[in-house]
Amino acid sequence: MQESRRIALLIDCDNVSHTAIEGVLEELAKHGTVNVRHAHGDWKSPSLSGWAEKLHPHAIRPMQQFAYTKGKNATDSAMIIDAMDLLYSGNVDAFALMTSDSDFTPLVLRILESGFPVYGFGQQKTPQPFVDSCSPFIYIENLVSSSSSEEDSGSPAVKKSKAELRRDSALVRILRTAVDQTADDDGWANMGQVGSYISNNNSSFSSINYGYRKISDLIKATDLFKIELRNGTAMYIRDPKS
Repeated sequence: MQESRRIALLIDCDNVSHTAIEGVLEELAKHGTVNVRHAHGDWKSPSLSGWAEKLHPHAIRPMQQFAYTKGKNATDSAMIIDAMDLLYSGNVDAFALMTSDSDFTPLVLRILESGFPVYGFGQQKTPQPFVDSCSPFIYIENLVSSSSSEEDSGSPAVKKSKAELRRDSALVRILRTAVDQTADDDGWANMGQVGSYISNNNSSFSSINYGYRKISDLIKATDLFKIELRNGTAMYIRDPKS
């Protein structure tokens, strides 16, 4: 069920591709309404022409930031000020940051301390500290539409195969731990509880980063667990190694 959150989306246009904005907005729609959409950057720069074309179709407000000093990133400072103003405005319930810059990690931690979730979106090059701090973080390469230019976005990620998923020891550990910790006495775990456990303990985790829209599809793809449907819709899983 969709959460009724008011979400503020802040975009670092100097540091992230415009090609995934449709996918980002579709993903955020699962969590609530994106009532604030601010795109920060120097709009006099030709490098933002791609972003300029996305503003009106998606009701995104451009926030002009002049590069007063060469080599200094005015966009970062402006986005932080914008975020803090919104934090204290009382008009939003969650934040979404679209950037690949780890300099925003302290901002994410500050917002989290105030009890607001922060959805992160960035490219595969995004440093791990920023990825780990968000709740969750999704690589935009997995959200790029097929009509987007590969030159701008890179090739969209495809679903990882069973062999690739099983070789990912960190992923296997996360899934097996979640099933073990939420299983009943008979060893079976409700899929909803497994998903909640993973979200609570691995806040940056998203099945989309593995090429799967739903965590249930990701778990099925690993072929590591026994799966049982109860009452036609309720999915239960069991680790044969338990």
